[in-house]
Amino acid sequence: MPSDTTTYVGLDVHKRMIAVSLVVAGTGEVREWQETNDATVARRLARRLQREAGGPVSCCYEAGPTGYVLQRRLRSEGVMCTVVAPSLIPVRPGSRIKTDRRDARKLGELLGAGLLTAVHPPSEEQEALRDLCRCRVDVVEDLLRARHRMSKFLLRRHCVCKESGNNWGTRHMNWLRRLRFEDAASQVTFDSYLLSIDQLGERLLQLELQLAEFGAQEPYREPVGWLRCFRGIDTVTAVSLVAELHDFRRFGSARALMSYLGLVPGENSSGERERRGSITKAGNGHARRLLVEAAWHQRHRPAISQPLRKRRAGQPAWVLAIADRAQERLWRRWTRMTFRGKPTQKVVVAMAREMVGYLWAVLQGPPIADTPIIDTKP
Repeated sequence: MPSDTTTYVGLDVHKRMIAVSLVVAGTGEVREWQETNDATVARRLARRLQREAGGPVSCCYEAGPTGYVLQRRLRSEGVMCTVVAPSLIPVRPGSRIKTDRRDARKLGELLGAGLLTAVHPPSEEQEALRDLCRCRVDVVEDLLRARHRMSKFLLRRHCVCKESGNNWGTRHMNWLRRLRFEDAASQVTFDSYLLSIDQLGERLLQLELQLAEFGAQEPYREPVGWLRCFRGIDTVTAVSLVAELHDFRRFGSARALMSYLGLVPGENSSGERERRGSITKAGNGHARRLLVEAAWHQRHRPAISQPLRKRRAGQPAWVLAIADRAQERLWRRWTRMTFRGKPTQKVVVAMAREMVGYLWAVLQGPPIADTPIIDTKP
């Protein structure tokens, strides 16, 4: 239970201003003001909070585009600050007025009542690697759009590549570079689209090389090496998962991690009625997308390919044992669910959820002797 001697503070943080609402311990008096959000706001705000409270201070603000900079600066000034999940903040039915002052006051009151859910913030290094992974995703999306623009431009002029059935492969790109148009305006348009594709392809290659370089360094080298032992997970996926989740040990069980990733079914049950729906899609969507992509590889019969064998070289035997068990179980479940007529998309999501259990088991570290490696009961 929260201490009665602690002063609770709600912060509504924006790009230029911060609305502050302080609930004085003991008296319940509310003091409100605004601060300019600049480089010196943390020191200025920390001093005023300590002066106004006259004792322990605990403050919070919602996770959002402003990131974790304010939290880190306040903690360096000796003020306890928490970033809370906006989607889990209780909402009062019937409330139709929303202002920065009211939002800050509500956060302070809910913090004192212990009704807020804290977000686990990454370190500055972990956040930087996560931004690099998401930068690569942005480039992939931009490259896809550039290719779509080029393909529709060629379709309108009925330019069809007959040299290769694999679009955007080596032969297809060589054919594009030899293509010429009689109309000068069309040639300028084509050259612009082709230049965009080449530039984005080179950017993507450089970002993947950088991710591989960071993944080979401490403290990421070991967990990335362990994840690469699984079928469907190579360097980029492994580094991205480590960067997005950044601390697997904070999840007490595999099911907690599944729930965090939004891979568990939603439920709307009451009384004798029991109704379960599609997955909740809560939590980290980037990591969930990577896991679903990796789950597609589980449709193949268990085997150790040559690239997978190279990725497994030098890894601990207990990691390989878990990876082999995952490969065998997921293929059996894929086959069984497909035979029963389950839609492929549902099967893939189910495989992604089960894979999370094996990944969680690996990233907890070496198992204790005489204990089961993993429990993946559905």
